[in-house]
Amino acid sequence: MEAKDGFLIINKDKGFTSHDCVKQIRKLLNTKKIGHTGTLDPEVTGTLPIAIGSATRFIQYLPQGKTYIGEIKLGIRTSTDDIHGEIINQKGWPKNEL
Repeated sequence: MEAKDGFLIINKDKGFTSHDCVKQIRKLLNTKKIGHTGTLDPEVTGTLPIAIGSATRFIQYLPQGKTYIGEIKLGIRTSTDDIHGEIINQKGWPKNEL
């Protein structure tokens, strides 16, 4: 079997951890030397660069910053401080007329 080296850029689906993605790719490519360049939260979709084989040594030189784009829902407080928790307080939000 030939060597597998390089980068694979995936669009991570919601509900998967970065490690889940690495695990699936290890299985598909039948290789163990795989790593991701930064963790994306399970509830987030987005670009996740995956290094394969000898390319894993370059991960340390890649930018590690992340940018999130999201929505804010005002007037709700949850038990987990995110949209996935149980709503524990809710207030109406005033609309400004222009």
